Parts: sequence; structure tokens; C-alpha cells
Amino acid sequence: MKKFDFLNQFRDAVFVVNNHFEIVYSNNTFEKIFKNYRKIKKLSHGMNFTICPLNSENIETYSPLYHAITSPQNFFACISFTFENGKKNFYDLTAVKKSKYTVIFLTDVTASFERQSFQQYNQQLQKQYENLSEENEGLLKIKQKAQSQAIRIALINKVSNTIRESMDISTILQSTLKELSIMFGAYRAYYAAFNDNKFHITEVYGESETLPANNTFELDSQTLETISQKEISVSNCLKEYVNAAPFKQSIQRIVIPVYHMNKMMGIIVMLNYQKRELNEEIEILEAISAQLSNAITRAELYNKNVQTVKELTNTLKELKETQIQLINSEKMASLGQLIAGVAHEINTPAASIKSNNTIVSKLLNRIENPELAEMLKELNEIDKEAIQRISHIVTSLKKFVRLDEAELQEADINKELDLTLDLIRHETKNRINIIKNYGEIPAVKCFPNMLNQVFMNILINACQAIEGNGTITITTEYKNDNLIVKIKDTGHGIPANQLDKIFTAGFTTKSSGVGTGLGLAICSKIMEKHKGEISVNSEVGKGSEFVITIHSK
Repeated sequence: MKKFDFLNQFRDAVFVVNNHFEIVYSNNTFEKIFKNYRKIKKLSHGMNFTICPLNSENIETYSPLYHAITSPQNFFACISFTFENGKKNFYDLTAVKKSKYTVIFLTDVTASFERQSFQQYNQQLQKQYENLSEENEGLLKIKQKAQSQAIRIALINKVSNTIRESMDISTILQSTLKELSIMFGAYRAYYAAFNDNKFHITEVYGESETLPANNTFELDSQTLETISQKEISVSNCLKEYVNAAPFKQSIQRIVIPVYHMNKMMGIIVMLNYQKRELNEEIEILEAISAQLSNAITRAELYNKNVQTVKELTNTLKELKETQIQLINSEKMASLGQLIAGVAHEINTPAASIKSNNTIVSKLLNRIENPELAEMLKELNEIDKEAIQRISHIVTSLKKFVRLDEAELQEADINKELDLTLDLIRHETKNRINIIKNYGEIPAVKCFPNMLNQVFMNILINACQAIEGNGTITITTEYKNDNLIVKIKDTGHGIPANQLDKIFTAGFTTKSSGVGTGLGLAICSKIMEKHKGEISVNSEVGKGSEFVITIHSK
């Protein structure tokens, strides 16, 4: 519209809008600045009131542009405009009504607005600067206090973490003395326990040449009075303790009492060449003293509990060993009584049969029928061998238990093994081949009845481990003053994860009702009594070998 060309003379951006919300004219300044915003909607989208006091339910009236167009009078507002690149400018919007047109002037006040904002900001900064200047001295004090507090907390935490990681009192004390020495520049620091009104040095960090010979010392009455009130003693002195040799120069001595409840446990002593004022450091030392007291008390309780557990464990072990010995003794006593009774019952009829056998032998020569005489002679010989076998078994049983042999005796181990094999013949007969690799061995001092128990138990176990037919090999040898007995079977073997348990009381590889789990435990205790040992090598599917070692010297 040429009638609006006169608007080009304005340096401000000017555009004309009709009643249909269409831009019908825009001057050169507008085209230069807002060339991408030819649509009312897009132009309005970028505008916002700097301050919007309007109260309307129509959201469009919150747009400065729509408000300017719809306003029945001339309109003025301070607005901001955000371009697509994010840049924001500030304008004075003036809307002039001309018939059916609204002429809108956008005067750029960005520089003025920013200058005003800068001035306000500068005034705020100036005020803040003045406030900061006034508070500077206080802030410096707060900073110094915060730094001191940070150092104090860091040191306390470091000492706390260090002593919390250990239950060893020596380690706890050494760690604490080291950290304190580093913190306070002490050339020597030590902890002295308090007993019988004297101090006994238990841990030292740093120089230790001038300490008392027996590590026991006394403090002067003034220092004692201070620490008895749970206060830290800081003094410049020429003597470290009563009766100590004087220093060549005055040194600073710091004595820190360590209390548990109201009882003094001990003291920490630090010696410095450089004298320094202790202000907030006193709080550090008091906190560390409390931490140390708790750590020492906790460590003492822990060590006491460990010792108690160890004593209870040893007591339980002794009770189990005693139980095994009692069970074995009772079993052997019962076995001895049973065998004595059985032997008596067997010997009486056996003696009668033997007597009859002798009479029959004398009468055989009088029988005139040679066939009958020969048959009776054979039967008589069989009976004679049976009687000898019965007598031999009874004798073997009596020798096996030997309840009257309570002292060490010399015994031939080869013969003892044969004795045991005789007694388990019912287990091996017609099923297990016994191979004897007996060596030339000397007689050894032992408890034969107890060793027979060991041999019996291992041999019975070997027989039970062999399913069907198999072989048991017994080897004896004398080597390096040790008598060694090896009993090897071709049974099913013992799993590797059970080998370290088979000598434990109550553990058994047999099915329920077959084994008690005491046999090998008793064997182990018998070998301990002989100051010998018993071990086992085994492989599943190939068998086991028990090795019994008896020390002859």
C-alpha cells in the first residue's frame, strides 16, 4: 500500500495490520529485522510481555501483538522478542489505531534495557562487595576454623579407620602413635599402661634411646593432678619423667590420658622440639583418646573371647577324647568278661570231648572190623583237629584282649598280626586272599591288646570294603628306627573329600546301622598313645592302604 510508504522514514520497525489480522504493510527496518516473521501468528509467537498485568481468560490476549490489535484504543507495552537463533531483544511496542488498520511501532530498547539491567546488577554487585568487605574478617575466621575442623575430622577419621581395622592392641597403638607423631611433629611418642600407680611403656614410635631401662617410670605430682582430672597436660620441661636425665634444652611434652569409664588405662606421651600453642588441637587429642580407649577395650574383649573359645574348643576336644577312651575301655572290659565266660563254657565241653577222643584212640586197636576201625580212626582225627582248633581260638581270644596287660610290653608285631588274622578267619575264608610280606623286624614296646584293636579294625574294614573276592596285602618293615605296618586292600576305596574326616569320631562311610564312626577314631587315639601315627592313601575303585608307624625310640 503506497499510502503507507511514508513509514519508511522511521528508523523503528513499523508494520500495519488490518482487521483480519493480516500484515498489509511493513517498512524497510521491519523487513530487515523481521523478514522471516511475515505471519502474525509466527510474529506473535516470539513476543512476550516484560511485565504482564492483564487478567483475561483468553490466552491470545497474553500475546502483546494480539492485545495491541484487539485493543479499542491506542496501546503501549514493553515487550521482549526471541528470534529463532535464541537471541532476545527488548522493544517498546506502540499501536496506533487508524480506521480499520492498526499501525504498530517497535522501538528497539535492548541497549537501554541491558544498560539498565547492568546498572542494577552493578549496584547489586557493589552492595554485595560492600557486604563482603564488611564480613571479610568474619569469613576469614570461619575459614580458618573450618580448615582446622576439616583437619581435625580427617585425622580423627584416619586414626579411627586405622584402629578399627585391627583387633591387635600393638597394631592399634602403633598406628595411633604414628599418626599423632606426623600430625604434631613429635620426635617420640609412646603409650604407657597405668598399673599400681606406675606407668609401663608398651609401645614406642620414634626415638627410644633415653627411655627407662625397664620401661617403668613415674610422673611429677602436677602432671598427675592434671591427667587425673581427665585433662591433657601440655608443658615445657627439662625432664621427661621423675628421675630422668635432664634434656640439653627445654622440650614440649604432651601427656594425653586414656580413660575407660572412670578408670585410667594409660597415657600417650609426645615430645616435640618445637613449642606450639594447642587450641583446637586439644579437641583432636581428646577425640583420639576416646577412640583409642574404645579400640583397646574392644580388642581386649575380642582377645579374651578368642582365648575363651580356644579353651572351650580344647576342653571339648579333651572331652571327646575321654569319651572315646571310656567307650573303648568299657567295650574292651565287656569283651574281656564275655570272652572269659565263653572260654570257660567252651573249655568244659571241649575238655570232655578231648578226653573221649583219647579214650577212643586207645580202643581203636581192639576193633576187629578193619573198615569200621579205619572209619572211626578218620572221625577221631577230625574231632582231634576240631578240638585243637577250638583251643587255639580260645587262646587267641584271651591273648587278643589281655586285660591284665596295663604296662608297655615287648611284642612281635608279626605274631600279633597272625593272631588277629586267626580271629577274623570267618571274614576272609574262601573269599579274600591274604598276602603276608612280613619283614625281619625287632620286638617293640607297646600295648599289644591295643595294637590288636587297630589291626582288627582296619582288617575288618578292609574285608567289608571288598565286594566278592579280593586281596589284602600286609607288609611289615623296620626303617629309620620306625616299625611300619601297611595293610592294603582291593576294595571300593574312599572318596578324596572324605579322607581327612575318617579319623573323626562319629564319621563313617558305612550305611546306617553298620558303622558307629568310632573305630578309626579309637585307632587314631591308640596310635597317639604309642607316640605313633596312622595314615591312609586311597583311590576310588582301586582300594585303600593304611600305614601304621610305631616309633621304637
